[in-house]
Amino acid sequence: MSPALAGAAPGQPVPLKVLHVAAEVFPLVKTGGLADVVAALPPALIAAGADVRLLVPGLPQMAQAIEQPRRVLDLGAQFGAGRVSLMLGRMPDTGVPVYFIDAPYLYRRGGGPYQDTRGQEWGDNLQRFALLGWVAAHLSAGELDPDWAPDVMHAHDWHAGMACAYVAGHPPTQAASVYTVHNLAYQGLFPTADFPWLGLSSRFMSPAGLEFHGQVSFMKAGLKFADRVTTVSPGYAREIATLEHGFGLDGVIRGRGTDVHGIINGIDESLWNPLTDPGIAQRFDAETVSAGKAACKRALQQEFGLDTKAAGPLCGLVSRLTSQKGLDLVLAALPALLQRGGQLVLQGNGDPSLEAAFRMAQQAHAGHVGVKLVYDEDLAHRVMAGADLVLVPSRFEPCGLTQMYAQRYGALPVVRRVGGLADTVVDATPETLAADQATGFMFDAASGHALEGAIHRACDVLVEPVTWQQMRRRAMACSFSWEGPAQQYLSLYREAIAARAAQPRGVPEG
Repeated sequence: MSPALAGAAPGQPVPLKVLHVAAEVFPLVKTGGLADVVAALPPALIAAGADVRLLVPGLPQMAQAIEQPRRVLDLGAQFGAGRVSLMLGRMPDTGVPVYFIDAPYLYRRGGGPYQDTRGQEWGDNLQRFALLGWVAAHLSAGELDPDWAPDVMHAHDWHAGMACAYVAGHPPTQAASVYTVHNLAYQGLFPTADFPWLGLSSRFMSPAGLEFHGQVSFMKAGLKFADRVTTVSPGYAREIATLEHGFGLDGVIRGRGTDVHGIINGIDESLWNPLTDPGIAQRFDAETVSAGKAACKRALQQEFGLDTKAAGPLCGLVSRLTSQKGLDLVLAALPALLQRGGQLVLQGNGDPSLEAAFRMAQQAHAGHVGVKLVYDEDLAHRVMAGADLVLVPSRFEPCGLTQMYAQRYGALPVVRRVGGLADTVVDATPETLAADQATGFMFDAASGHALEGAIHRACDVLVEPVTWQQMRRRAMACSFSWEGPAQQYLSLYREAIAARAAQPRGVPEG
């Protein structure tokens, strides 16, 4: 039995040891919300009494920023790399212990964590992220660090999914495995011809294992072989079990039954706090929100070259430019927004066609539309501080953090009623407004017309100062800290440990 499950002498509980495995972590490497979660959840678990460490690939930004690195073990040649070592250091700022895999041949290169400078997937991603999972499994088996081994290995998204298969393929491993789906749309699919690189029994290459429509699926590895599966909101947990949102894996998810849980993400409320934010034009809280937002709005308008005397709402949009995020709906609804005297500021990059469309909108509506096609964390804070409304019109949204950041800064979110958006925003209806519960505006259909309707409702509330102020204060009073989710994860970890002890998973049959 695991020491964490068995407990210790009275008054001397044994901390639950948890290893988080991920490809990115803020502020070292970030392409989306995954990095924020991996940065914030471990400190929250530590504050709740757990003993937590991270494992990440040794990408240049990781290896250069991790503090006090020391070599734990040389692993020799692995997955096509001639030299692989396991290093241990600490995260800057939080001090969370972090292992990183030093494998120059696989990780030390330019471009992004998954793609080269031209936006093409790295041709050896199977080896790069199989190595991440392989090291996680061997750490979990107690093989690599004589001073520490986890009770629970928590893998995040497809990049770490193979860790669950490697643990399942070695039944003596006592550590339980938990797998979190941050976005089911990205599945880590590879040719079946590359399966031998993984070093697993051929029985894993079956429909009961990693095979997915003639390919190898790292996402399926996590879904099939983790002791427990989580998603980043209860709404998304329900959605991915449906044909519409399951991306072909809905049957696998339904097959896991009650093993699948939805735990809403938190945010770092010390980092996203308008009262202490050093980068905004004027700090404010719920009592001073009117003056503070007005100063930040003027500063944001000036930064984007917009008219500071516009009568309507300033709408902020901070997003990766992808079809998932519903940016085409914003373009369709833009004329209606401008007709109501509104403005739009966009920060983000991605799909070249969407980038071009927003550039054209900026040129056509100078002084009313501002666009910066960059990812800039500091600018994101300024957008939240200065915007009246923040648009999140996603076609699907596992959790979403933007709508939480927006509410913290008194920017009312306009969101589609999907996934975590529906879990974290209270739509402004006559009933919720009367009860002082409303924190934003929702729409249902994935259409520009439906988004227009939500924007019109928001504009109608904007001209009612008392109601607008009431909604701002209610939104700012929402708590999105990691304290509650951390406790839910700790309970789930204990459940996974018990399940692992009772019925260890093994190699699939057939």
